[in-house]
Amino acid sequence: MWPFRRGAKLTVPTIDPALGDPDAVMLLDHLANRNWRPVHDFLRRVEDPDDFAWYVDLAAETTGMQAWIGEWIEAEPRSALPVLVRGAHAIRWAWQARGSGRAKDTSAAQFQMFAQRLKLAEDCLDEAVQRAPNDPTGWALLIVTGMGRGLGVDESHRRFSEATTRYRWHHGAHNRMLGQLCAKWGGSHEQMHRFVDETVANAPAGSGLGALMPKAHIERWLDLPDGSDRVHMRQPEVRAALHWAADRSVRHPGYRRRPGWPVPHNNFAMAFWLADEHAAVAEQFDAVGDLVTEYPWNYLAGEPAERFARARAQVYRERTSVPG
Repeated sequence: MWPFRRGAKLTVPTIDPALGDPDAVMLLDHLANRNWRPVHDFLRRVEDPDDFAWYVDLAAETTGMQAWIGEWIEAEPRSALPVLVRGAHAIRWAWQARGSGRAKDTSAAQFQMFAQRLKLAEDCLDEAVQRAPNDPTGWALLIVTGMGRGLGVDESHRRFSEATTRYRWHHGAHNRMLGQLCAKWGGSHEQMHRFVDETVANAPAGSGLGALMPKAHIERWLDLPDGSDRVHMRQPEVRAALHWAADRSVRHPGYRRRPGWPVPHNNFAMAFWLADEHAAVAEQFDAVGDLVTEYPWNYLAGEPAERFARARAQVYRERTSVPG
């Protein structure tokens, strides 16, 4: 069990964008210094499609990238990598302009900037999938631009199909399709849960795709009239679904940690915590240590790392107070 002493001062971990991955640390350092050549060389060597997509997503978080990535694109005019990374970054850049609020709380100026940056993202990603026709990453990212542009569920399914035809169990494509199927983006609870149930049931045992289950139920919980109400998460069928998905993924003997591995553990941790499944959430806290992720803890009031730390402290306190 992660160290916890009754009455001890709450220790809040720092969110590590690299999630403990030494290659990610190197990648972020090169990007911060606008040193794109080793970034290009590193990404070109990553063979696993899910690992590659995770590193591209990480690179996309780089602040100010649009000011210098043109140099990389001009130096590698036939490569898919720089336009793919630029497109991935432009998606994040677009959402920065839009903000995290609902449509009714977003101004016309925000929507205009959002649309301009989404067009840049889509143009780059269209170019990327033409240059690298066998790579699913661009198609997975195009699900997000289609969602942002309001192209609808059918178009997102088409883009999802393009990605999964290239790599059947692509994590990024499945996670982004879940986002499109949320009620807030034009889907429905029924569509979202059907997609997740089928994916978890059919994905290879030990796959991190089992973490779609906690994500879906957290989204359902957020859509309740009062987001603080845990009634949904405590329902026996929801608890059973979470345990079933964990047994097929992060608790399965075939599960292996890959780059970004703390993400599914944090998803299960928050869902089990909301469901008052303290033994199960303590297991996830033990596994993840201090490698807290911003999502899904940013759905709770306050700083994500502090919410993680308080939930962990509560769970460990209650476990240590149980006799025997």
